[in-house]
Amino acid sequence: MRMLRELGRRRLRTSLTIVGIAIGIWALVVFSSMANKINALVDGGSAYYANKVAVSDGGTAGFGGAPMQLTLIDEIAPVDGVDVVVPRIRMLVADIAGVSFGVPDQIVAEPVGADQGRETIATPVAAGRALTDADEGTYVAVMGSTIAGKQHASVGSTITMHGYDFTVVGILETTLTAPDSSVIVPFSTAQELLHEDLPPVIRDRTEPSDLASQFIVYPASGSDTGTVAAAIETALPDLSAMTGAEYDQSIGSSVSIFNSVIIGIGLIALLVGGMSIINTMAMSIAERTREIGVRRAIGASRRRIVRELMTEAGVIGTIGGLIGVGLGALVVVLANELGRSAGTVLFELTPSTVLFALAFSTILGVLAGIIPAWSAARLDPVTALRHE
Repeated sequence: MRMLRELGRRRLRTSLTIVGIAIGIWALVVFSSMANKINALVDGGSAYYANKVAVSDGGTAGFGGAPMQLTLIDEIAPVDGVDVVVPRIRMLVADIAGVSFGVPDQIVAEPVGADQGRETIATPVAAGRALTDADEGTYVAVMGSTIAGKQHASVGSTITMHGYDFTVVGILETTLTAPDSSVIVPFSTAQELLHEDLPPVIRDRTEPSDLASQFIVYPASGSDTGTVAAAIETALPDLSAMTGAEYDQSIGSSVSIFNSVIIGIGLIALLVGGMSIINTMAMSIAERTREIGVRRAIGASRRRIVRELMTEAGVIGTIGGLIGVGLGALVVVLANELGRSAGTVLFELTPSTVLFALAFSTILGVLAGIIPAWSAARLDPVTALRHE
């Protein structure tokens, strides 16, 4: 209580210092939540591409390049180390406006059961059902949670993609990764959509059933994915084979830079708050010089003086941290709710982020109070008693 009374004697100065810390923690929470969202997307991709090889015609990690002939399976399958080859189609949901942060809305399709049980990552269906072999050739869809919310879709709803009406038969559970922005349709139906998007000169010479945009290769047991990828590119030099390690290298480095920038912004704001604490504690000590001299004269040890003053600084940091976390959480929740209808969920606030922010603000306060506290403890009691 005495400590709170001491802080209350300098209400304006203490309040301004707390506001400075709160702003820094607010920035740290908001930017860290943004980094969490990006990391979740990247981690989802890393988990998906681990222990497999994505083969495309000049595409990227998210999408295949130019459409390829389905018959390429017969050329990829005999390559040494290849166990299972799954044709896959990825294409933008062009008729649905809006883009999810980091991952665009996309149509995803592959033949049901084509992975022969090799795929270990599955997204459970929260409502309705998953696709089956019986759905081939029909216009049905299973939607990710984010894109379903954006379209206000539910099981039984109708959505329009690429000029065709699809009946929603299932909604996936929320993953906070790419499946949330995906629409899964039957493979043969996706082939028709991909065929429609081809230039007329190519479309007239191609059948929809001949197309794929990507092949997912599962290596044989004991085979190295890098070795398998190199063997595929050697056998089929016109194709590009990407491993999970290459995905992490290409995407992870960019994300690391982005994370460093946004966390750096938050830390700069906190540095300003730390300087405010040093100033507040230094002024407090100057005002309490005589009091500190009396306490030293009646036997208070230097260690006790340092401990009490550093505790005051820590309390300032903790109060500022609590306010900053509260403001940051409010901004994250409001921003996500406002953006949810447009499929733009920018932030992911985790318990670890909250605990880190509170611990950081408290430790910052304690460290910022070291210099003023040590200066106070070194005051000569006689000199301090004469101070006016």
